[in-house]
Amino acid sequence: MKIIEVVQHLAPGGIETLVLELEKAYQNLDKVTIVSLEGSQPDAEKTWPRLTQTQCDKVFLNKQPGLQWSTVQTLTALFKEHQPDAIHTHHIGPLLYGGLAAKRAGIRNIVHTEHDVWHIQRSKKRHLLQSTLLSVVKPTLVADARYVGSALEDLFPTHDNCVIPNGIDTEKFSPGSQFQARTSLSLPQKSGLVGCAARLVEGKGHTYLFKAMLDVPSDIHLALAGDGSLRAKLEQEAAAMGLSDRIHFLGNLDNMCEFYRSLDVFCLPSEAEGLPLSPLEAQACNIPVILTDVGGCNEAICPNTGSLIPAKDSEALALAISQKLLIDGGVMQPRQFITQHYSLNKTADSYRNLMLQQGEAS
Repeated sequence: MKIIEVVQHLAPGGIETLVLELEKAYQNLDKVTIVSLEGSQPDAEKTWPRLTQTQCDKVFLNKQPGLQWSTVQTLTALFKEHQPDAIHTHHIGPLLYGGLAAKRAGIRNIVHTEHDVWHIQRSKKRHLLQSTLLSVVKPTLVADARYVGSALEDLFPTHDNCVIPNGIDTEKFSPGSQFQARTSLSLPQKSGLVGCAARLVEGKGHTYLFKAMLDVPSDIHLALAGDGSLRAKLEQEAAAMGLSDRIHFLGNLDNMCEFYRSLDVFCLPSEAEGLPLSPLEAQACNIPVILTDVGGCNEAICPNTGSLIPAKDSEALALAISQKLLIDGGVMQPRQFITQHYSLNKTADSYRNLMLQQGEAS
């Protein structure tokens, strides 16, 4: 098949990582083109060097803020030129532009994945827009978690959806030497180490994690993978709390396996999520996780080794960290849970079979 994946932008994040991983899984069978509505290729590759290693074609439209009909026209011409067998959109912006362009280009095999629902639940305008697009574009609607699928049923009762959980490359994300990983990242060897991988933006709960660090033993450190608009503010916040020597801002990392392997416990204190990839990756490296009980996080956590806590609760977070480091350390085996339920090949096969079925039906 010829597949075109449409995303809002190509920057480090869960949706974008999944799209690149799907492309890698497809590449022996299919030709994939990734379209980024926003940004330019040089800027994207500078921010995310991993993009230079992908073999598929990438198209950057450099769309500016605001609604732009010209973007639909550009995509329509692109789709007519490439004649793809399927269009796969991710999130509401790509559904708007990619979905309308696909209809204008006469492409009926359109798959749209929703990776979370909070942005629709909190905005009447977004709910109305999404409802209209589902009626006009008529995509095959996919949820990345059971929680998301159930919420979509409530939000759009006339539009069926199916659930295809996110998956990760369990051969790539695997256990390894903690000593070697900490050495490569210049992290302390003799301290307990908590890690978080998330964009440094609103809603990811970093402030609650910082507050929790005040209530755990002082020899425990925190490593943050990721970058974003709040980095300077968070660095100032860490300094004001007297935590600068215990919180390590690592920025965007090319080798996330080494990051996870360096940890004793992984924590994602988000205020909202769909089915996040980072805890799946951490658990595949046999690192236990602590997640806030939001979105599909309860589906992404090993029931035998993980901990779910309320969102925005730094005290519960501190207690969970202490328990994982002081009680559970060294006996965790969450990798088996991931290999059984969240393999990339299973996810890619599910999407590919769905597109083939829809192609035959259309």
